[in-house]
Amino acid sequence: MKNMAPYPLIPLTPVAMMDVWKLGIMAYELWSTSFATIAMRNNLWQTQPPNSARMLKENQRMVTEKLEAGMETGFEIQKAMLQMAFGNTSTPWWDTGKRAMTPYHRRSSANSKRLSRK
Repeated sequence: MKNMAPYPLIPLTPVAMMDVWKLGIMAYELWSTSFATIAMRNNLWQTQPPNSARMLKENQRMVTEKLEAGMETGFEIQKAMLQMAFGNTSTPWWDTGKRAMTPYHRRSSANSKRLSRK
């Protein structure tokens, strides 16, 4: 029986291997910037009054960004699942993973840079 999947689970070409490497780097950056952002926000919560304008703005920004990133990631996953449901399996898992992680990675990196300046 012929294999119907055009992409194997294991990347076989140098370009695919580089894409998997980039996905791993992105995951590591997301992990490290998330920890840094959590630590800096925790420091803000301990040193600022909870009803100050700065803290209210930061808390509102945090919740809004998480909701937006979650919706963007959900849309990417939904697109991938719809493609699979309609038989279009031309996108390998490493591309789907990178697209799904990008909204959180972008926001986490920006927050870490922004909070470290203050």
